[in-house]
Formats: sequence, C-alpha cells, structure tokens
Amino acid sequence: MKYVVVTGGGMSGLGKGVTSSSVGVLLQACGLRVTCIKIDPYLNIDAGTMSPFEHGEVFVLQDGGEADLDLGNYERFLDVTLTSDNNITTGKINRTVMEKERRGAYLGKTVQVVPHVTDEIQDWIQRVAHAPVDGKEGPPDVCVIELGGTVGDIESCPFVEALAELSYRVGDFCLIHVSHVPVLSAVGEQKTKPTQHSVRTLRSLGLAPNILACRSNSPLEGYAREKLARSCHVSSGSVLSLHDVGKNVWRVPILLRDQKAHEAVLRVLNLDVKEPDLKEWTARAELFDALVEPVRIALVGKYMGLTRINKDAYFSVEKALLHASVALRKKLAVDWVPAEDLEDGTAQENPNAYKAAWNKLKGADGILVPGGFGDRGVEGKILAAKHARENRIPYLGICLGMQVAVIEFARSVLLDMQDANSTEFDAETKNPCVVFMPEGSRTHVGGTMRLGSRRTYFHHNDHHDVGCMAARLYGNVRHRYEVNPEMVARFEEAGLWFSGRDESGERMEIVELGEHPFYVGVQFHPEFKSRPGKPSPVFTGLVAAACGQLESVLQQSHGESNGFEKTDGVGKVVEK
Repeated sequence: MKYVVVTGGGMSGLGKGVTSSSVGVLLQACGLRVTCIKIDPYLNIDAGTMSPFEHGEVFVLQDGGEADLDLGNYERFLDVTLTSDNNITTGKINRTVMEKERRGAYLGKTVQVVPHVTDEIQDWIQRVAHAPVDGKEGPPDVCVIELGGTVGDIESCPFVEALAELSYRVGDFCLIHVSHVPVLSAVGEQKTKPTQHSVRTLRSLGLAPNILACRSNSPLEGYAREKLARSCHVSSGSVLSLHDVGKNVWRVPILLRDQKAHEAVLRVLNLDVKEPDLKEWTARAELFDALVEPVRIALVGKYMGLTRINKDAYFSVEKALLHASVALRKKLAVDWVPAEDLEDGTAQENPNAYKAAWNKLKGADGILVPGGFGDRGVEGKILAAKHARENRIPYLGICLGMQVAVIEFARSVLLDMQDANSTEFDAETKNPCVVFMPEGSRTHVGGTMRLGSRRTYFHHNDHHDVGCMAARLYGNVRHRYEVNPEMVARFEEAGLWFSGRDESGERMEIVELGEHPFYVGVQFHPEFKSRPGKPSPVFTGLVAAACGQLESVLQQSHGESNGFEKTDGVGKVVEK
C-alpha cells in the first residue's frame, strides 16, 4: 500500500479537500486504484450534530455515516463509495481507546497518547486503506489521506505524530503540504514566508514535505518557486502552483497534470505507471467553461447566514444541480433565497430583504427546497412550495422540502386542514401531516436518524397512463419525521400522489403532483449520489423542466431503461 498525505498550513480554507481529490483523479488516470481517508481532529464522534452555519453540510455515506463534506468531494471526483470508517475523528479514536481500556486490553499499562492513541490511529488508517471502494475485489493501490485543520493546531498533534510514525512504518509515503502564497497589494509580489514558516512547523513535528502545493490568486512566479524550493528543501519541480481556476474546480486535476505533479508523486512512491489519461475529464471541464445559456434555480434554504450566503451548507445540492445543468448544456445560476425572508414577519421588519427574496423566487426557472431541522424558516419554505404549485413552476423538495410541499397542499387544497402541520413544529396540531418516526430518539440527536442505503419502490397510479414522473426519470427506478400514512388516501384522492414507498408501503418516499409540469418531493437525499457525468435523475428532471427539456429527457430515460425500479434512502438507484 502506498500513501499520499495532504496537510495544510497557515490558515484553513485553502482547498485541501479539492487538492486531495484532484491528486486522486490524477493517480486514477494513471491506472491506479485509489481510496481516501479524511482525518478531522475535532472531538465530535462525527459531523452529524454540527451546525451547518459553522461546519457546512453533513455528507451522508452509504452505510449511514455522517461525515465531513470533503468525503463528498472524494466520492464525486473519484466515483467511489466510502464508509464512515473513511472519516477518522478524535472522538472516534478516543472512544475506541477508552473501550479497549475498559476491557483491559492494555494489560494494566498506563494509557497514553503515545503509543496507545497514535497506534490506534495508524491501525485504523492501515485497516481502512486496504478496503476496496470502487466495487472491485482486492485492496486499492494508493490511499490519499487528508489531515483536516492546520499544522500546529493543538488538536491535530496526535495525528501528526501518528503520521510521522506511519511514514517510517510503511516506507512508501508522499507528503503534500498545501500553503498560501499571498500577494500584498502595497508590495505587489508573491510572499513566501508564510509557506516557509508553515514547513518549519511541520518539520518540527516530525514530518517533511515531498511536494509543496502553493495556493495563490495567480500562477506562482519563477522567483517564488525557486525560493520555496531552496528554503523548504524540495526540488523546483515539486513546487506546484495551485492558483485560482474560478468556479471550475474540474480544472484542478488538469492544472496538476500540466505541472507533472503525477511524476513527482510517483517518484516518491516508487511507482512506474502509464501517463495520465484525462480526456473525458478535460472534455467536461471545457464544456463547463463553454456554457452560455443560463438556467436559474431558486434554492430556498434556512442556513444562509446573516452577512453572507453560506453555500457550504448546501454543498452537495449545488453540485448536483451543476451536474444536471452541465449534462443538459446549460449554465447554472443559483439564486440563494433565505426562507425567513419570504415570510410576512420579514415584510414588516425588513421590507427590502422581503422584496429581494420574492423577486428571486418569481424570477426563477425552477425552485428547490432542501432539507433542514427546526421550525425557523419553515413557513417561508411552505410559501415557496405554494408559489411553485400555483404558478406551475418546476419544484423539487428534498426531505423537509418534500414535507412542506405536503403541508402546503393540505392547507391550501384540503379545505378542512388549514392548520395542517408537522409534529416537529407543532406537537399539538389537529392535522399532523408529518409525524415522528417510531425508531427515532427524542432525547439524543447524534446517530439516531434513519440513514444509509435503503430501497424505495415505485407505485403505479391508475389515473396516470404515463406512470410516475420519478419512475420515468430513473428509467423505470433523512430526517426523524415522515408523512403520516393515515392521511395518504385523502391526499391521493385530491391529486397529490405518493409514487415511491419503502418495502412496507407505510413510509412515503416520493410525492408528485398530477397536472403540474414538474412537482416532485423526495424524503431521501439524491444529491449525495450525483456524480460529474452521472447526474441524479430527479435533479436532471428539475433542471430539464426549468429549461423546457423535460419531455426529451423522459423519452431518453425510457429508451435507456435497464430494469431499474427502485431507489434507496439516500437517493441511490439500486439495480434489480
């Protein structure tokens, strides 16, 4: 097993995740099988209880693991399927060590960070690195490990020490250090001192970089490259320029290839393989840059932030929209609409924000309402669903977005249900359209949701000759609350059809509105399975409907049917 470790210095937010993913793409293009591990030094067991405001989205893995959004980057770039074990946290390591101590596994020894914690980290890495993630048998060739945070942080010290020990244990070990090379406006030249000091900190902790990946606004100048090579003890060919590529992150693997980054990595790992083949990747990146005709989607969310849009909270949703838009040759324009700004209260408190939010909603070609927790902003999401239904605007609701569509339909169409609600928001509602799931926990929030890969079966509607929209999109295939099955019959009589259900037929997973161009809600999260070149069918349906291409997409899906008939609980298609 060969290891590539990516660390960062100086500051967070430098793009270690994209760098790690891009290195993986480059190695895959050389014919190597690649797996990934993300190390997050925080004390949480996983990312499941973290606020999207602070940490961005929680990426849900196939086994139900709740992980950092960088694992979503790995899966999308490399087209692999990871598990919760591919995300190591201080909380997981400490829990494992303490469980062993309670069992007496350390035979009376004083349990210490070195060697017990560092050994557990190394054992975890080596065990997970050998697990296949690409659907093939046998271990991968290379494991790319991203160390979260910044070198020198107190919480990451045990992991740095463990990686230093691992480098001597395994031998074939390449360290890529990502650091910032700023340009001070008053001076106008690239400054290398932040990277020099970052490397010095790294060396003091027992690790020495083989490759420097220098983040900057513009390509790294020759003088800066030579200065870094000399002061950081690497060859000039191992100093890479990771300058900004705009919104097209698919350009990063190409940028690395053009600088022969693969040769630098392969040389350290003692590998002799073919030159990287990035033809398909390059074609997709060039297509992205060439798109002109826009499609405008209003994303109505509650984790938008007060002073700036927090796009990381809906990272996979935005990427799934992008994949669908590129596949349909459209340039994606996302209008970020804070759900609260659509509500009547905002009209009184901040009329400018209210007007701006409604202008965005009314100007959109399609509306997407993603998931969320808590009652803040829910009435705004309900208003967005109502606007889409009444004005025949293509609508996709995910998780909570599906639930608010059901609530809105009950309030507006079923005349005796004007107070319809979810018991999550109103425990005393007389018309509970959405109820608490029986296996959920009301006292614990971490690791208690219905997560992971689960099947959903399509149900034929005798009133619609063409069959359900979702089934046609899939080629004829989580939250603690769910649609109340006792009310399903009334909804379907009124025209809101539950076209996808679980194995028992009791859980409503997909809802559609008849006589509407595209009005679909899904309880699962299809965004987590969208890939470049393989977009999620329901996202493709939304974008296609928004730009007038839905019928052609449906015909194509029907023509390419491969017997798919069911989806699972995170939006994956499961083959018969």
